[in-house]
Amino acid sequence: MKVLVVGNGGREHALAWKLLQSNKVEQVVCVPGNGGTATLERCQNLPLAVDDFEGISQFALKKGISLVVVGPEVPLSNGITDYLQNQGLMVFGPVKAGAQIEASKAWAKALMQEAGVPTATAAVFRESAAAKSYLQAQGAPIVIKADGLAAGKGVTVAETIEQAESAIDTIFQGQFGSAGNFVVIEECLLGQEVSVLALTDGLTIRPLLPAQDYKRIGEGDTGENTGGMGAYTPTPIATPELMARVQTEVLEKTITALRNRGIDYRGVLYAGLMVAPNGDFKVLEFNCRFGDPETQVILPLLETPLEDLILACIDQRLREMPPLAWKEGAAATVVAASGGYPGDYEKGKIITGIQKAEAAGAIVFHAGTKLNSAQQIITEGGRVLNITGTGENFQEAIAQVYTGIKHIQFPGVYYRRDIGHRVLKIET
Repeated sequence: MKVLVVGNGGREHALAWKLLQSNKVEQVVCVPGNGGTATLERCQNLPLAVDDFEGISQFALKKGISLVVVGPEVPLSNGITDYLQNQGLMVFGPVKAGAQIEASKAWAKALMQEAGVPTATAAVFRESAAAKSYLQAQGAPIVIKADGLAAGKGVTVAETIEQAESAIDTIFQGQFGSAGNFVVIEECLLGQEVSVLALTDGLTIRPLLPAQDYKRIGEGDTGENTGGMGAYTPTPIATPELMARVQTEVLEKTITALRNRGIDYRGVLYAGLMVAPNGDFKVLEFNCRFGDPETQVILPLLETPLEDLILACIDQRLREMPPLAWKEGAAATVVAASGGYPGDYEKGKIITGIQKAEAAGAIVFHAGTKLNSAQQIITEGGRVLNITGTGENFQEAIAQVYTGIKHIQFPGVYYRRDIGHRVLKIET
């Protein structure tokens, strides 16, 4: 079969890499792809935009593409699945109505409340004065969110009223475009975040390994929010008992609520949880796609063929699938970013050391990279590479990552040196 993967990040490189491990997958085409997918065997890039639905459809039909896997949230929220399905193509990813679960935090919050899913108390505002009045009554710390898609950067955990008011002003002044038409103000929950990515055919839902990511740019979880600076799996805080509760109290309730709204949701449902010190949890948000960088640590441990799971979701056969098979051990990834990220950064820097990192045992997933005319890999984005390691335990996996990342060089390269510090403390 031929598969087309929509997107150009580390998540999409990981998806293409995993799909190509199957002897059932003849070729993967990435739209538009990156420097890593350009050099992956049996993989090619197609220079189309992720929102060029017509161009993607025409290529897929002409070239006999069997399956389209959509990576990013933006084309999903804009209806790529609906469009391609109407052209007779098989697509993995929820329809536009279902993608609202990520595209609108207010919509998702209402769905959670309707379904009885445990979540933080919140209020939604469409103008600044009312939001600030509510803020004064609630006090700080408090969480301010842009309602729509903001590339993982529309959330501020404000320690003071002044920070919260500044975040409200930033959102309503248009920094996040239409994502800032509404502001969601939410209680600040304490604990550790856990990412639970689950596959669903709209009737049955099965979680993948729970992961923990690092959103802040600075070590010690300081500084601005990013799209994610690293991750590891399986996170010990997500015990079997907690995951059993997540299955019944979050995943199954949410799929039922979507179905009750007439939404046939097939794809990935990603629940971002806050787990309190006492082991209780609440849902912070939902995403409608594979996480990034969580995908880069989950897929290297998955032994069940990914295309089998995807096709079972599309055909509503997930209930018939045997339990998911996983490699024993752990995986971790660290993001090598451009200097200045998540703010302004320069592009076009030549990257060296990728082959040396891979020779040291790491898997290098490309994110913001490009293959130039001289066949050199250069920087093209803020999050440039994901250096991933696996091992029998976290100590081995994390050591493999940091051994590999030492070989990666380009002007301004930055990465956190404390990814996985929590689990290392647990193991020792």
